[in-house]
Amino acid sequence: MSTSPTTNEREEGLAFQPKFDSSGLVTCVATDAATGDVLMVAHMNDEALRKTIESGEAWYFSRSRNALWRKGETSGHTQRVVEMRLDCDQDAVWIRVEQTGAACHTGRHSCFYRKIDAADGDTRLSFVDADKQFDPTKVYSK
Repeated sequence: MSTSPTTNEREEGLAFQPKFDSSGLVTCVATDAATGDVLMVAHMNDEALRKTIESGEAWYFSRSRNALWRKGETSGHTQRVVEMRLDCDQDAVWIRVEQTGAACHTGRHSCFYRKIDAADGDTRLSFVDADKQFDPTKVYSK
């Protein structure tokens, strides 16, 4: 007999049953609790998800470094979790956070600082809300 939850149990039930992908990750969207701004999209493995729940601070898993990390451990730009939600099939997490400093490693408030513009068959990017709050070369040179 299978111990895996059925689709209905996962989508309609109240049991916490995160559905990790083949790499053991779920996607996490972090938004500013005060403004609703999307700050960043990252990934969590089981440990990052559990540490976030237990500590009330955002923890993520870096695919590029293959390492667990707490938001702000190097930069000091932390995220205190106000609320966590799971999507319908429990394979994506949304956290509303109180952001201290900038969320993006480029020094900006949000990782979403470029807008897609399409005109005359040409697609380009333009900066929006792109002012830097810190110099990443100074913060991450440690």
